[in-house]
Amino acid sequence: MDEEQMQRFEASYDAYGAMVYRLAMVYLGRRADAEDVTQEVFCRLLWRAPAFLNEAHEKRWLLQVTANLCKDQLKGFWRKRAAALDVDIPTEHQADQGVLEAILALPETYKGPIHLHYYEGYSVAEVAEILGLSPSAVKMRLKRGREQLKLELELGTEGSV
Repeated sequence: MDEEQMQRFEASYDAYGAMVYRLAMVYLGRRADAEDVTQEVFCRLLWRAPAFLNEAHEKRWLLQVTANLCKDQLKGFWRKRAAALDVDIPTEHQADQGVLEAILALPETYKGPIHLHYYEGYSVAEVAEILGLSPSAVKMRLKRGREQLKLELELGTEGSV
């Protein structure tokens, strides 16, 4: 690997590392698993990435690889037998921590679409492309996820009063 490739890789990691880690945490809920997926994503970027048209294409590719690796890990034999140990997703504001915890409590099918749409700012069509779903499936998952989040957050605030 030459110096220019190394600089591009480091720039990509600096720009997208936290985003990849957050998405992995949303899916997996455990720091060690999210770190493993993040490492694997960037190994794939280093050794198997296609030629990117622009930064948006690279970002979308990284999110797609992250989502696919997380889904594969969730299907794994050992994953089903392990207990969740820690949840620590970095947030910019402390108020976001409660919302992120509520997102983690959602069923697997809603976590990815909600995170990509509301936290990463992707449109429904882009989320559909990243996750390999139809736009109508993404819309339905967003709708159902919002409904469950609303119930969860309402129950959380009633319990703290």
